[in-house]
Amino acid sequence: MPAVLTQELSKAFRGLYALKGVTMQVNSGEMVALVGASGSGKSTLLRNLNGLQIADQGMVEIFGSPLQTNGKLHSKARRLRSQVGFIFQQFNLVNRLTVLENVLVGNLSKVSLGRSLFHHFSESEKLRALSALERVGILEQAYKRASSLSGGQQQRVAIARCLMQGAQIILADEPIASLDPESARKVMELLTHLNRDEGITIITSLHQVQMVRRYFDRAVALRDGVVRFDGRTVELNDARLNEIYGAAAEELVLSGHAEVFSAAKA
Repeated sequence: MPAVLTQELSKAFRGLYALKGVTMQVNSGEMVALVGASGSGKSTLLRNLNGLQIADQGMVEIFGSPLQTNGKLHSKARRLRSQVGFIFQQFNLVNRLTVLENVLVGNLSKVSLGRSLFHHFSESEKLRALSALERVGILEQAYKRASSLSGGQQQRVAIARCLMQGAQIILADEPIASLDPESARKVMELLTHLNRDEGITIITSLHQVQMVRRYFDRAVALRDGVVRFDGRTVELNDARLNEIYGAAAEELVLSGHAEVFSAAKA
């Protein structure tokens, strides 16, 4: 059974298609990169995979159950979304809360409204949150304010929040775009570890082709909301990128990320 399945997914904004007839299957335990220049539709696709946005047409299934169909969320959408974690480019943390409290937020879908409003968490929940922080390598930061952490550390908190949620699928929208090369390498290695060693399905949007080629076996390339390539990353060479994107291919290959690639090779 696929972890994620889309069929003929389309989404338009002000009459312009951000997604057009996207059909894609991601199996459980896969690690897939969504590739594309700015405006290609990769972020829109990710947001439709967990219902943050609703498509105009088409269908999204999570583990064989419909999440949305033809512009409507399914009645079981809340349960399905609890299995899908989302990592944002800008971390999406509450800066005034501690790192531990930010991770505990990942459990809010499973607690009562009263407990969530007052952030009342049990000892067992706190222990799970601390375990999640240990898994991402920043346990020692648990009681610091989120605002005091570096960008790379904050992104690790966001990943720990997904683990606290119990996510079996992690969607990551440009998770390293705001990070320095060394932090980017650590975040990518962490996502790779969660995929290979813990079996979590990872779907990540990236525009740094060097990183895609290093960490992903499969890539899905979009242009103008249409899937133009879906296959082995080794086949997405510079010639194929030029064929798909033309002059915009430079943004993917030469967009100032040579430092990131060098850090990844080190």
